[in-house]
Amino acid sequence: MPNLRIAIIGAGPAGLTLARLLQINNIPCTIFELDASPNERDQGGTIDLHLRGGQLALREAGLIDEFKRHSRPEGEAMKLVKSDGTVLFDENVTGNSRPAEYSDRPEIDRVKLRRMLLDSLQPGTVIWNKKLRSVEKSSTTTAKYDLHFVSGVEEGFDIVVGADGAWSKVRSFLTEKQPFYSGITAIELWALEVDERKPWLAEFVGKGSCFMFDEGRALMCQRNGDNSIRVYAAVRQPETWLNDCGIDWSNPDDARKELIERYFADCGEDLKRVISESNDQVIPRLAWMLPIGMKWDACPGVTLLGDGAHLMTPFAGVGVNLAMIDALKLAKVLVGYAGEKEKLLAAMREFEAEMFERAEQYARKTWDNMQSHFSANGGEERAQILKGHVTKSQ
Repeated sequence: MPNLRIAIIGAGPAGLTLARLLQINNIPCTIFELDASPNERDQGGTIDLHLRGGQLALREAGLIDEFKRHSRPEGEAMKLVKSDGTVLFDENVTGNSRPAEYSDRPEIDRVKLRRMLLDSLQPGTVIWNKKLRSVEKSSTTTAKYDLHFVSGVEEGFDIVVGADGAWSKVRSFLTEKQPFYSGITAIELWALEVDERKPWLAEFVGKGSCFMFDEGRALMCQRNGDNSIRVYAAVRQPETWLNDCGIDWSNPDDARKELIERYFADCGEDLKRVISESNDQVIPRLAWMLPIGMKWDACPGVTLLGDGAHLMTPFAGVGVNLAMIDALKLAKVLVGYAGEKEKLLAAMREFEAEMFERAEQYARKTWDNMQSHFSANGGEERAQILKGHVTKSQ
């Protein structure tokens, strides 16, 4: 189908991976992205790409070697601390490393992953500063779609792929379902140039991640490749908590002190020090999710990937990996049936059915993990799993 027009909404991991896979198979596409430029906003912290997840998609995209150059295997190191400060498990200590079968998920900073994918695309693939209002059926051409942007209308697309995240406008064309509050709010705290400015914090967190899980609260620390640490002080509270708790989040110094005094006062001194030393940025974040097992009625030529299709909380660490696998699976369909429209549309329905099943499986796992992490024995439960992996290797 030489005139097949494909629009991808969103230049995140899913949209960029899909575009790369299409282009190396000589199928043109255009990405429309809300951001005005690649560097307009923070892309988030570090992520681990799984061997049969994001790494598989990058291998198919011819980018696995470049990924290995940018990834940080040492970032897999995990440390678990009890709320009183007792260390339950620490892979930074010699002898605690997990075997290879449990240790194949090197970390990469999100900004580096995005840059790597962007650089792999043909010039002009991404059109920036395109805020989508809605997707509409074409008023002039049967079986095509028009994209209504703030800046105007782009007409006549055969395929529209919504890789536009939690608040997807493409999803609104397919279903009325929207994200809802998961019950967890996290205060994101940054510590920059930690090796030089905050050596104690750098040593305490270690090379990778450091977690404290407890009843109704958690502390999650993440080492990044730019010599920074991001700390997420998370609590189980109502959706209105940020406004109702009485903490002035616009005053970072006082906000950190009150957060410690009200919600982490009985924790070990080291854990409280982690919050107080992470004083370079304070960003409140609500954790949203879509209904577990969410589906929509098939619409020929329109589909969703990643968070747009199956937004979940980060407590299984699978969001980006699922998004990139979605992209890989859809690319195989588009490449395999590019010249046979009826077969292509049928294959897209099969793609969605498989994605629904895969997403529901991981959404349930994510939900179960969240319940465990925010329980009184959350740290001990996770430590036992990791210790079991170490024992199997000995």
